[in-house]
Amino acid sequence: MNPILIKTIQFFLSLSLLIVLHELGHFIPAKIFKTRVEKFYLFFDIKFSLFKKKIGETVYGIGWLPLGGYVKISGMIDESMDTEAMQEEPKSWEFRSKPAWQRLIIMLGGVTVNFILAVIIYIGMAWSYGDEYIKADSLKDGFWVTESTIGDKLGVKTGDLILAVDGNQVEKFSAIMGDIAYGNTITIKRDGNTFEQEIPEDFIATLIKDEDKMRFLSLRRPFIIAEVSEESANKNSGIQANDEIIGIGDKKITYFDEVKPILEQYKGKEVSLRVKREGNIEKQFAVVISDTATIGFIPGLLGLDDMEAKGMLKLETVKYSFVESIPAGINKGIETLSNYIKGMKKIFNPSTGAYKGVGGFAAIAGIFPDAWNWPVFWNATAFLSIILAFMNILPIPALDGGHVMFLLYEMVTGRKPGDKFMEYAQMTGFFILIALLLFANGNDLYKWLIK
Repeated sequence: MNPILIKTIQFFLSLSLLIVLHELGHFIPAKIFKTRVEKFYLFFDIKFSLFKKKIGETVYGIGWLPLGGYVKISGMIDESMDTEAMQEEPKSWEFRSKPAWQRLIIMLGGVTVNFILAVIIYIGMAWSYGDEYIKADSLKDGFWVTESTIGDKLGVKTGDLILAVDGNQVEKFSAIMGDIAYGNTITIKRDGNTFEQEIPEDFIATLIKDEDKMRFLSLRRPFIIAEVSEESANKNSGIQANDEIIGIGDKKITYFDEVKPILEQYKGKEVSLRVKREGNIEKQFAVVISDTATIGFIPGLLGLDDMEAKGMLKLETVKYSFVESIPAGINKGIETLSNYIKGMKKIFNPSTGAYKGVGGFAAIAGIFPDAWNWPVFWNATAFLSIILAFMNILPIPALDGGHVMFLLYEMVTGRKPGDKFMEYAQMTGFFILIALLLFANGNDLYKWLIK
């Protein structure tokens, strides 16, 4: 199946699940408090619906515009902008007739369900798959900075270890990039010395500028030969697939990143190349280095288990019982939300340049893999659920957070905002949301055109 189609299917499946459950979070408390729900829709039904069916007092349907979904609650200024009904006398089953605390629970239901859903997914992931990661401080000779210009900007180089971000220990190697993006300072270990260094304020902008180079920190791996190119001058040298290069000339080689600088010294020359074969057998061959400093060998990867056996790193495997997976899932949900809030703070600070990385639907779809992978799908869905919860609780009219803001004002002051004010606020909120939508998807389009 086409990778783009797979991404699209996963995106719409995840989005539909999140929207339906979010709206269910409003629907259920509305029903509990005997508030009439006129519509329950997945996607927006502007002008027409793809499907609709009335059951009881509620019309359930699917709209054609996949920008979200909604429940239309009687007696409430919402997405439908049905102001005519608001001119009539309040009915006992309308939203506006209910006590403020009940209206608050109804409005908070969606974001609450989204956060709970994310936690449930994380609990299920922990119980089903556990956790396996590379301990960040276990890399014997540090990490490999694959893009030196970005490394120089951050102040790190090959062989370094990042031990902490903002004073918090980095436990997993895979978490370093995310921690750096959200952080302000890093603790580096270099040549046995440990020191703290500030992360440049505009470092995120540096990463966004060239997303292909964003993963500029990598594991240092041995140079395992996967294949000898047929075009190589060294195809008959005796070198075989799975040989590990351990020396060039009089230079010892441990890692792949050490090879290129040494080959530059031997361009256009014949040199002795030492390899390790079948574990411990060392062999030596004469090879020719091309004028472009290549030897015509296609590199392969040594597995993490084999690297651990060589003492190059340490893998940590954690298995959770069902009971243990509950606090693990809750902690993961809180950690994800906390990191997302840190990221939003960066976005709203223009000097960081993080706003350039804001993406729309294409960016969201991009977090799903090209091939179907259930763990990745559920992890992405949980992350999107956290995002949906956070974005909806922002105090912007037309979002749940806007309604919550006005309800809290009413509960504190005892004064209810007028219907006309709520109508104007809702319209203002829509303009803000449309502007954000255009900006985010415009960023996607700009990146696509530039590439």
